[in-house]
Amino acid sequence: MPETENKKVTLLLSDLRGFTGIFETTSAEDVVGMLNRYFAQMNEIIAQYEGTIDKYMGDSIMAVFGMLDEHEDDALRAVACAVEMQLAMDDVNRTNQELGLPALHMGIGINTGTVTASLLGSYLHNEFTVIGNEVNLVSRIEAQTLRGQILLSENSYREVADQVEVGTPNAIRVKGSEKVVTLYELLSTRWPLPMDVPRREERAGPRVAFDAPFEFQVVEKNKQVLPQVYTGRVKDMSYQGMFALIPHIEPAPVEIKLSFAPSLLSSQTRPIYARIQALRQVGDRLGCGIEFTSMDQACQQALKDFVDRIIQTA
Repeated sequence: MPETENKKVTLLLSDLRGFTGIFETTSAEDVVGMLNRYFAQMNEIIAQYEGTIDKYMGDSIMAVFGMLDEHEDDALRAVACAVEMQLAMDDVNRTNQELGLPALHMGIGINTGTVTASLLGSYLHNEFTVIGNEVNLVSRIEAQTLRGQILLSENSYREVADQVEVGTPNAIRVKGSEKVVTLYELLSTRWPLPMDVPRREERAGPRVAFDAPFEFQVVEKNKQVLPQVYTGRVKDMSYQGMFALIPHIEPAPVEIKLSFAPSLLSSQTRPIYARIQALRQVGDRLGCGIEFTSMDQACQQALKDFVDRIIQTA
């Protein structure tokens, strides 16, 4: 391959939901072991579909289909690969459970388009990688995913539409793009054989009305927790998420670290990490859906008990 080339490819970006919180509650040795087992299983699946791993970014994997080995069905290969990766998480978490370690949950974004494939760096260090707007877009798409979810861009969906089942299209504005981007949640694929994306029970559960303040900090993409503390207001809550009102923050946060008043959780409870979804204007604040992505078992039980008490007294 030339040192620089523009190529049409399909990009797959996976990321573990709430992994920042696991660092705070798990030893470094266990974290490394968890990641290596996870990477090993995901790498085998990517290789099976003849994708190329472009890079690791912390707990994220960027895979490219069509960069080295080109196929007419590269988009279908990426989609099937993503489904198998989600199915493999059951094996990953079965091992984690046997070792007394927390479960991992993954989101995957897929996008198809033209990228620049090039050797970047210097004589001290260089690597072959892909860059361009389509790479930026797949990162934004992945940032919209919930645990266990696979989201397709419109370009990718067009390539595979006759072989997949998707949910209702969702038009959103993503950071770095003036255009509205339409995303499709992948539900199943018929190629190379029928496979369903596993539905994660953690995304379901009863929701109860609850009005109380909470404090939170913004978590940057590099997993750093920023020091400034903001105050929001919970309006309703479920076992795995809540709807809340938060102040305007620039840029709009994607991941946050939460802390609740002691009346809800013990002061000894470890932090809750969460992902913000579906921002909308509500008066002078922003209304948002918030999915909890990482918390320890004591915290999870306290939240469940709290929601159950409200249900029983309603």
